[in-house]
Amino acid sequence: MVYMCLHDKKEIERFFRKDVYLHIYSIGDLDNFFWPYTTWYGSKHSGNIDAIALMYVGLSLPTLLALSNEYDVMAELLTSIQHLLPNRFYAHLSPGLETILDATHNLESHGEHYKMALIDKTLTSWKDCSGVDRLSMKDLTAIQLLYKESYPGNWFDPRMLETDQYFGIMEENRLVSIAGVHVYSPQYKVAALGNIATLPTHRSKGYGKRVTARLCQSLIDEGIDIGLNVKTDNNTAISCYKRIGFEIVASYGEFMVQKKSFK
Repeated sequence: MVYMCLHDKKEIERFFRKDVYLHIYSIGDLDNFFWPYTTWYGSKHSGNIDAIALMYVGLSLPTLLALSNEYDVMAELLTSIQHLLPNRFYAHLSPGLETILDATHNLESHGEHYKMALIDKTLTSWKDCSGVDRLSMKDLTAIQLLYKESYPGNWFDPRMLETDQYFGIMEENRLVSIAGVHVYSPQYKVAALGNIATLPTHRSKGYGKRVTARLCQSLIDEGIDIGLNVKTDNNTAISCYKRIGFEIVASYGEFMVQKKSFK
């Protein structure tokens, strides 16, 4: 088995297309919008890729994506690249892979998560999306205020407003609900929803469902495969997503990872 950095987009894409919804973030990161912020570690057997781990550095905190349905090959890859990992990073790891990093890093669990995929795309067309508007950079101040009040600590990159795939509901000149994307690639036809939030005072009124459905309608019109991540204990969100056609397709863990200091 051979380990290396990968640079061939087509080769990487072919591997990830075997399970689009498990790797929807990684496929999207092949887009030129994200590509400069990526490093791709891969392993090969008999000339064929059998595992890929992505380190994304486009945010203030680097993020490692190490997701696979084959534990052994990803475990070997992680073991081989531990010395290349930054001192501190966030990680998305398929179940059990956190044990591979235990020897060299301290891991703080941020919970088990589901990957969900929009399987029944017909359901969004039946949702009432009245009053939902497309957002842009001119709405940045209102967006940041909403996140501060309803979703503190979320990772929002204002650059993503350039995708034109953020939608919200305004009431009395105030943004009260929003849905957007963490990853969006019209070239690779994938999108990962994220930064979905509603003011506490406006919850349980169907606002989140309306903005999410409108966002999905926009993406469906472009022929895009749609996925998202959600904590397994967020029953309200999971129920909302299921009502507009999403299904659970995989689970994984999120961790804050800090390199151990050996003296």
